[in-house]
Amino acid sequence: MATKQQKVVELEHVVVRFAGDSGDGMQLTGSLFSDTTAFAGNDFATFPDYPSEIRAPQGTVSGVSGFQIHFGHKEIHTSGDQADVLVAMNPAPLKKHLMWVKNGGTIIVDTDTFTEKALIKAGYDSNPLEDKSLKDYNLIPAPISTLTKKSVEDMGLDNKIILKSRNMFALGVMLFIFNREFSTADEFFEKKFGKNPLIVESNKKILRAGYIFAESVEALSRVTYKVEPAALSKGKYRNITGNIATAWGLLAAQEKSGRQLFLGSYPITPASEILQELAQHKSLGAKVLQAEDEIAGIVSAIGASFAGAFAITSTSGPGLSLKSEAIGLAVMTELPIVIVNVQRAGPSTGMPTKSEQSDLLQALFGRNGEAPCIVIAASTSSNCFYYAFEAAKLAMEHMSPVILLTDGYLANGSEVFKIPKMKNLAEIKPPLAKANDPDYYPYKRDPEKLNRQWAIPGTEGLRHRIGGLEKEDVYGNVSHDPENHQIMSEYRAEKVARVANYINDQEIYGEQSGDLLIVSWGGTYGVMIEAVKEMRNLGKSVGLAHFHYINPLPKNTAEIFSRFKKIIVPELNLGQFVLYLRMHFQQFTFEQYNKMQGLPFMVNELVELFNNKLEEIK
Repeated sequence: MATKQQKVVELEHVVVRFAGDSGDGMQLTGSLFSDTTAFAGNDFATFPDYPSEIRAPQGTVSGVSGFQIHFGHKEIHTSGDQADVLVAMNPAPLKKHLMWVKNGGTIIVDTDTFTEKALIKAGYDSNPLEDKSLKDYNLIPAPISTLTKKSVEDMGLDNKIILKSRNMFALGVMLFIFNREFSTADEFFEKKFGKNPLIVESNKKILRAGYIFAESVEALSRVTYKVEPAALSKGKYRNITGNIATAWGLLAAQEKSGRQLFLGSYPITPASEILQELAQHKSLGAKVLQAEDEIAGIVSAIGASFAGAFAITSTSGPGLSLKSEAIGLAVMTELPIVIVNVQRAGPSTGMPTKSEQSDLLQALFGRNGEAPCIVIAASTSSNCFYYAFEAAKLAMEHMSPVILLTDGYLANGSEVFKIPKMKNLAEIKPPLAKANDPDYYPYKRDPEKLNRQWAIPGTEGLRHRIGGLEKEDVYGNVSHDPENHQIMSEYRAEKVARVANYINDQEIYGEQSGDLLIVSWGGTYGVMIEAVKEMRNLGKSVGLAHFHYINPLPKNTAEIFSRFKKIIVPELNLGQFVLYLRMHFQQFTFEQYNKMQGLPFMVNELVELFNNKLEEIK
């Protein structure tokens, strides 16, 4: 990479958004830039935002695909509110995303695409590059398509193939602006297109053409930017998405439990990557079944659990509803199984690629009869690893189905992940029944946890029967006795309730008591903690209780609530967690703030909300 003589300005953090048509490769561009960011040692968080159609209408606002990355020298918790830099590959993404660019931010556009037809299709009455509507921004008009073709004109490639690599020109511009190396992208080209050296070479040329263009443009070349590495603790790091982290956490649980992993699943957005990732690790002993439908996925997992495997099924909201009867079977048989629900905007098909927190009540109550499950939620892309591991531990040690809630924002977003050492992870100790145990009975329970023993079929002396019909206490015979049904129902509920004895107390970030407590759960953690940090920097008395354990709730929950004058519960739904809290803690008043747009909360939005709530206290 060339040595530059330009002024280099150091920045604490930056937000960059790539945007274009669904076929413009914005997700790949963002991913490669994220990889270079990871290798540069920055902390970061990403937000892929794309339509659900396989090939959305080209040139339309509804068909825009975007990828935002927030990276910095400091600790990064969110993908950022507004962008410092927007790369728009045609008029439609400029139209859609201009509102998300900071005043004075840099906008780089492919001027070749700003034709009269494209402008009308995007909803423009005039050309924004000429009508001075962008005068408050640092506009960089770039003939990206023309220069892309020119950079490889001697390679004999047709225009269609060449123009598919316009995104690499845009990436080259970003590498120049932020003083990044080519090596990460080059390695990707060689790995992805190794069998076609011509494509490898053309992408490398186009990448460097973008870099050279940026170097030649005065508005870009006079100042470039550098973000120093974040102060990360010593260890091995990688860029990881929430779905990959979930899959890895489940693999770690397999090793720590000594039980072979079995995943029975059906592909569904945005959870399919878990299935795909686990299928790549047969060498580690993982067994994966892509079932014909959602019901087959979970019942195959229940069968595997009965046979002694660490059983998992993965899905999203529509699939969870289809699995509800089978989850009841797992509750009745008291077999361990992890159900991963990567939430998306609903109901029905809804908005498959947009994130939401609207499956909480379904996870808690969406089954016939009294069928309590353990419910926990991850809060960041990287800690999907640890909460997948925790879900497995709770399922196998307490002999219960566990529903792990993540969401599309966590699943598809990525951040820096410190790869843990297996020796530092907790042991998982399933209550396996011993061969020829004269005291074994299918529903004989541990006096503390109330879990039954896991009797693996084929173990000598442990022949037994379980199933969906109600069972006699201790002995496991089919029973329709009214009093026995009451006893068994209460046992199943109390077994889940006693999990509270084995989870951590709820912690508060910020003020431990005071004026305002923000209560949140799941994937909103990053934006909540950034908002609370900003409030505390202004001297405001606020605390954050972000919940990972939903059912049961931590034992100190009520005590925490009692310390604050006002409690507000922001959620990306119409008020599901707040309804659950009102059921359990009627002595407290919970205010709510809800958003249902398929978009995350913004820090500025929450800071304004919290300030208004503090004013009400006065």
